[in-house]
Amino acid sequence: MRELVVEADGGSRGNPGPAGYGAVVLDPATGETLAEAAEYIGVATNNVAEYKGLVAGLKAARELFPDALVHVRMDSKLVVEQMSGRWKIKHPDMKPLAAEAGRVFPPGRVRYEWIPRERNKHADRLANEAMDAGKRGLQWEPSASTAGLDATAARNAATPPPSGPPGDATAGAARARAALASGAGPAAAPDTSGTGTGASTGTATGSGAWPTAVARPTAPSTAPDDALFDAEEAVAASVASGDFEAEAGALAPVGHAARTEAPGTGVSTTESGAPAAGPPGAPAAGTTPAPMGTVHAPAAPRQGWTGPDMGAPATFVLLRHGETALTPEKRFSGSGGSDPELSAAGLRQAEAVAEALAARGTIQEIVSSPLARCRRTAGAVAARLGLDVRIEQGLRETDFGAWEGLTFGEVRERYPEDLDAWLASPKAAPTGGGESFATVARRVAATRDRLTAAYAGRTVLLVTHVTPIKTLVRLALGAPPESLFRMELSAASISAVAYYADGNASVRLLNDTSHLR
Repeated sequence: MRELVVEADGGSRGNPGPAGYGAVVLDPATGETLAEAAEYIGVATNNVAEYKGLVAGLKAARELFPDALVHVRMDSKLVVEQMSGRWKIKHPDMKPLAAEAGRVFPPGRVRYEWIPRERNKHADRLANEAMDAGKRGLQWEPSASTAGLDATAARNAATPPPSGPPGDATAGAARARAALASGAGPAAAPDTSGTGTGASTGTATGSGAWPTAVARPTAPSTAPDDALFDAEEAVAASVASGDFEAEAGALAPVGHAARTEAPGTGVSTTESGAPAAGPPGAPAAGTTPAPMGTVHAPAAPRQGWTGPDMGAPATFVLLRHGETALTPEKRFSGSGGSDPELSAAGLRQAEAVAEALAARGTIQEIVSSPLARCRRTAGAVAARLGLDVRIEQGLRETDFGAWEGLTFGEVRERYPEDLDAWLASPKAAPTGGGESFATVARRVAATRDRLTAAYAGRTVLLVTHVTPIKTLVRLALGAPPESLFRMELSAASISAVAYYADGNASVRLLNDTSHLR
């Protein structure tokens, strides 16, 4: 039986506003374009345009091969989830369009998969051509379209190799995106969906064989998120805060990494693989080491006003970068987006904070996130203090996946179910392969441990982002995950946390913006 791929998209310039759709039918074996469809539809919403694109694509496929099996790929999470039967269709404008799409082919002959926007460029270009034609008072003409040529050129373009040190999550994400952009199938990357299908997006139905009916959601995986939470479950399955705290390293004293036995050596190592120092709870010399892979639960740090004074702490002065063009619009801006530079206002903020820190005269080292807005802010301070800037990958912002560049309201409109899940659980990731707060917490905690060891007794300026700063403060306070949503952190604000050698931490400042007034 013949198989076809349908890619569809729709857009509205105003939502609602002047709208159009585009759809393309492809040969799955060769990638050859078999049919294209596009139309300007007048004033409509994004979702209506997307559904009309789906209907047009399915009808074009039926005209070519009425008995075909069809694999629909769209970057609309809403359409994919509703047509797969996982989400209810509530909007009155979309119910008849969804019913029409469901009648084009018999049930079981169509499967749906969500793909990132960058993999749906052909249909997106067709939709924009249709809207451009409508703006001129015309309808889209196949003879004037260049969408197919542009899509072919994009597929043939060489993908630059990812950069970054071994084990860097940014490089790993770049490799995954490169595989997706090249059209590699699920076998090109290991299965991390927990479903056993190998599907990279986790939204395609079936595992290579065609379903006999519209797929329903599979049972939730029991595998821990990113396999990050095994340690806590081994130490204390009843920890009240759940997996999230273990991932952030909260079972160990603040400033010390969780300890494990290096395979085959019996030597206790830290997160980075370096030999661990001997905090309380380490086996005495000459004793028999614990079984390989055993996780030790170190003694809790002393709390209150008594206890040993372990000398000068490692003090982190936490500086959020200055504004970018996205900051005042409150758009998601993480490590997976466009990496914006500082705006004119952000440059003024960077100079103001540099002057304030120079007047205080306490900063001894500067460490920065690799993203441009932080490097520029750190550079302004470094120029005033005569210090060098060290780049630390672990200080980068969360990767917000498909939400990058969107406002909260836009995410609520486009991905309501994903947003609700993200707000409800620190283990839920943004749409499209972003990072969960749990994943970020583990990265930040490991970075904290490396830096407190490297800069014991010194005052270090960490130039970073909202989520890493809030996470460091949250962990120092022992606050629950939901506290991340209860802290205000302004652009170019200063916070501070001190870390003592006995494992205690002290939050000394939060969101100071007096230097900006």
